[in-house]
Amino acid sequence: MSQPSPEVYERGKGMDAHNQVMREIRSRKDETYDPHEPTRVWIDEDNTPGGVYQSLTIILNTGGCRWARAGGCTMCGYVAESVEGGSVPHDALMDQIDACLDHERENADETSGLIKIYTSGSFLDEREVGAETRKAIAETFADRERIVVESLPDFVDREKLADFTDCGLDTDVAVGLETATDRVRHDCVNKYFDFADFVAATEEAAAAGAGVKAYLLMKPPFLSEREAVEDMVESVRRCAEYCHTVSMNPCNVQRYTMVDDLHFEGGYRPPWLWSVADVLERTADADAIVVSDPVGAGSDRGPHNCGECDDRVQRAIKDFDLRQDPTVFEQVSCDCEATWEAILDEETSFAMPLAR
Repeated sequence: MSQPSPEVYERGKGMDAHNQVMREIRSRKDETYDPHEPTRVWIDEDNTPGGVYQSLTIILNTGGCRWARAGGCTMCGYVAESVEGGSVPHDALMDQIDACLDHERENADETSGLIKIYTSGSFLDEREVGAETRKAIAETFADRERIVVESLPDFVDREKLADFTDCGLDTDVAVGLETATDRVRHDCVNKYFDFADFVAATEEAAAAGAGVKAYLLMKPPFLSEREAVEDMVESVRRCAEYCHTVSMNPCNVQRYTMVDDLHFEGGYRPPWLWSVADVLERTADADAIVVSDPVGAGSDRGPHNCGECDDRVQRAIKDFDLRQDPTVFEQVSCDCEATWEAILDEETSFAMPLAR
């Protein structure tokens, strides 16, 4: 990977420039959202240290990520779905929780053992979810077995996590680390913290009796396919030293983001599903559960191959997530795999994407 010149880090460049661009892009948003309705909710299955659970995944509609309001991450459009005004009151957030419980009753035969709660930013940031609401949510799900809450490292605090662990819930903090490589996180993702901050957050979680799940981002902008694959292999192995689960998320093209602008101009292609399979296969021996959930798989704006094999490869990835058996990838093949291999060899980050 090429090294940046010293000028990249001068004032007015680097992160400052990214934030300026991102603020302009986000200002194009004109949608509004109901603070009493969750952004999304769905039923799925997840592999955890306690086994495979039916999971209820909740994305609460909050006032949005404070970092995104400064500019934010180059690929993240979730803040565009947040409520205007910067905050959502307790009663409205609990209405969202009630709506999610209604969804579960209507769409599942039994209650879910695993609850996963996300926001457009950090669940543990009390500007988004206040202490009263956090405690009420912990009490609501105290009869479940496991809960996952998402947060940036800054807000991971043992006293906040105690709201959940004191209820007897197996508790995990999901941290959007994106990559173990600080330069990629800063310059490609535009995320401000260092890997050392992530490590400190894992220690704070451990002090509360909670575990950590690391979220990684495969192929942020400005990396070639090969660079993205190698960065993920290294990142999975480094994260496995500090957390029990690593979730590698292939980048997809979301509205009101820098990635969206780059994609529109022909300057960005989401990763190949072959790349996702390659990383999972190469890191299957890591000392952690390694999973991936390719959002938008098979579409032009999501991770994809040629269109003919996308569903088969996606099913193999889901199978690997649940069984952690890398031999599932030996059962899928396609002629486009040769194209992917050629791109790994020929594509460069200063002349990409080589193929759409």
